[in-house]
Amino acid sequence: MFGQIRLIFTIIIMLGISGAGIYVMKLRADNATLKANQMKLEQAVTSQQQLLEQQKKDFQAIMKANTELNALINNLKKDIDDLDKRFNKNDRDIGKIAIEKPKVIERIVNKGTEAAARCIELASGAPHTEAELKATKKSEINRECPSIANPNYVPYE
Repeated sequence: MFGQIRLIFTIIIMLGISGAGIYVMKLRADNATLKANQMKLEQAVTSQQQLLEQQKKDFQAIMKANTELNALINNLKKDIDDLDKRFNKNDRDIGKIAIEKPKVIERIVNKGTEAAARCIELASGAPHTEAELKATKKSEINRECPSIANPNYVPYE
């Protein structure tokens, strides 16, 4: 009987040791899985941070472009108001003046057409000429779009 009890205790101890070994191996496998998951999470966090930084840069670029566009729109509105003041005068009859002074009107219209064509060229991305950049006097500027054609011209208010 003592032999049987000893055999049972030996089997119980061996089962306990093998169970503990299996448990430790399971813990190691779980640990490896958790480490792999942790690495994936850290990579995801890093990529999200990079994405957020890129979105901030994009937002700043959009805001800068929006500011520049608003400035251009304000300049164009000012140019339209100036043109409106120039052409909306009650006592002016362009047809009557054209009959009386056709050469003068032809010269004025041709000069205005050339200036307007240059405005369109500049708005389409053409480079400024040296004369346009150096223009600082009212007689030197493009009167159709001074804010676009002559960036260095500052009108006296």
